[in-house]
Amino acid sequence: MRRKWRKAKPKIEKKKFVSGERIRSREVFLIDESGVQVGVISTQEALNRAKELELELILVNPKSDPPVAKIADLGQLKYEADKRAHKQKVQQKKTDTKELRLSVRISAHDLGFRLNQAEKFLAKDNKLKIELILKGRERQHPEKAREVIDGFVDKLRQKENLNIAEDQPLTKQGRRFTIVLMNKK
Repeated sequence: MRRKWRKAKPKIEKKKFVSGERIRSREVFLIDESGVQVGVISTQEALNRAKELELELILVNPKSDPPVAKIADLGQLKYEADKRAHKQKVQQKKTDTKELRLSVRISAHDLGFRLNQAEKFLAKDNKLKIELILKGRERQHPEKAREVIDGFVDKLRQKENLNIAEDQPLTKQGRRFTIVLMNKK
């Protein structure tokens, strides 16, 4: 039985909150439960205040000097951090790069079909990578490849609902010509 190879998903590091007895510094800049800045006090005194209020002392900014600690409910703080992270993730705009492959000897019908596909991709705010690979005797005439790609891009620019811009100019890598286009609004 053949196994399918899957790319490992990157591990997302969540912000780890250091709280309670794990705080190593001697003194901290304390922010109390209502958000008032108390000032620099010893860590032990801050821990005692947190225990009196039945809350936890949480290190908010460990890199400052002295570190900033806050008296709060750890579960509530984690919940709010997760909520902010989820909101940011939802607001991120994802753009895909769609690819179209042309050839030097492409027929008029196929070219029209590719134009329609390109128009749909660009209308959905995707980037479009146009690729042309020279095969065999076509390698002796790279100017033909440039003509085909330039003609294709010109026809796309004639569409009134698209505002085409080059994200990456036409490049030649060996026998492969590529250009990346995007729809500017």
